[in-house]
Amino acid sequence: MDRTSEHERHQAALAFLFDRIDYERALFVPYGEREFRLEGMRELLLRLGDPQERFSIIHVAGTKGKGSTAAMIAAALFAAGHRTGLYSSPHLQRIEERLAIDGENCSAAELTSLVETLRPIVADMDEHRRSDEARLTYFDLITAMALVHFARRGVRFAVLEVGMGGRLDSTNVCRPAVSVITSISFDHTRQLGNTLTAIAREKAGIVKHGVPVVSGVVEDEPRLEIERVCRQAGSSLRQLGRDFNYHYTPPRTLESGPAQGLIDFVSLDGDTKQVRVGLRLGLLGRHQGANAAVALAALDELARQGCRLPDDAIRRGLAEVRWPARVEVVGRRPTVVLDTAHNVASIAALLATLDESFGAAHERVLVFATTREKEIRGMLELLVPRFDRVIFTRYQNNPRGVPPEELAEIAHDFIDRESQVCSDPASAWEAASATAAEDDLICVTGSFFIAAEMREQMESFSRSHAPRPVSPSPA
Repeated sequence: MDRTSEHERHQAALAFLFDRIDYERALFVPYGEREFRLEGMRELLLRLGDPQERFSIIHVAGTKGKGSTAAMIAAALFAAGHRTGLYSSPHLQRIEERLAIDGENCSAAELTSLVETLRPIVADMDEHRRSDEARLTYFDLITAMALVHFARRGVRFAVLEVGMGGRLDSTNVCRPAVSVITSISFDHTRQLGNTLTAIAREKAGIVKHGVPVVSGVVEDEPRLEIERVCRQAGSSLRQLGRDFNYHYTPPRTLESGPAQGLIDFVSLDGDTKQVRVGLRLGLLGRHQGANAAVALAALDELARQGCRLPDDAIRRGLAEVRWPARVEVVGRRPTVVLDTAHNVASIAALLATLDESFGAAHERVLVFATTREKEIRGMLELLVPRFDRVIFTRYQNNPRGVPPEELAEIAHDFIDRESQVCSDPASAWEAASATAAEDDLICVTGSFFIAAEMREQMESFSRSHAPRPVSPSPA
């Protein structure tokens, strides 16, 4: 088949997906059994041959840290020689990023094939659905595609990151080998509830009868709710601060960039105490120490179930894992950091990392854009006093973006200087980079969507400013 035809098939596949409701980009996100119908997911997977039953699953939920934790688990399993799938969301630039095997994203051709496998089944389900049933969503279909992809490629393990919540999430149709809850804090409160107990109850909806649970939740209110759910389900529970713990050593700040942080990990299993010292982390930040500890506890649970996980492989996986836009350094002189922090807890973690790893910066420049329904005031109260220049913008590919003028108005309550308003990421990048000195820091944060669009903008800028090859002079 010629490349033009392959491109047309890929574009048709994307069009089919984009035709479904996408709650990542919807102005209003409902939350109920009608909109998030797991029975529809179960029927779809049944028609696809139940691909989720052909490999062992590690199911990862949480308010923050779930993507990084899932990436660490997958990296360690791969380093140990196990073919491993990683399903994550949202993507930064291409849908294929969500479906990775052994660190390699799904190809465009594979994505096309997956959509073409689903299309006739979904069409039949649409035709025969009841009038009170919603159609399968964009996230439903991509979740099913990931499971089919992993089954086709013969993975032994699949690490599935929950999208939103847990109880009604599309991924919650599996019976995992271990369930993981990384953290509980306030986010998606309109959908999940406005107390930590209510949010924990939704996240703990991934707990299955008899399936072991690993939790990084340490605050009393959500921790007690997770304990209650696990008791009711007859699931063993290993908790950070009780059954395992860690000590984090931040990296030294180097002129060429921050070195890797280290953790010492301690695990208690009855009277047995296991200690691992000096594990290097490929992801920056003290909060990644907690995520790594949860990942290690989940890996230990897999080892108890018979999975071969040599210590050197685990160490190599944690040291080599890469996870885009999580305190990711994408530029030098000035230093440019992309981060997807989008709630108060993740903003606090980002600021702590900037202080530890980039404390030598002369001036700090913030580029911020975020999504409606987030804790905007709380995030800005933490952020804007900590930066010398503040630039507000709005991403272009999602209607839920907050107008930058609105952000600037809120920020006036927390700073006594004017912030800058830019209508789009291109003008925001131009404003941030135009006057930044080599020893300054530019931090872009507030949402996955601003991180994605700013990355594209920076890549475009780099291409347009690349040195042109010099033509040889005529003889």
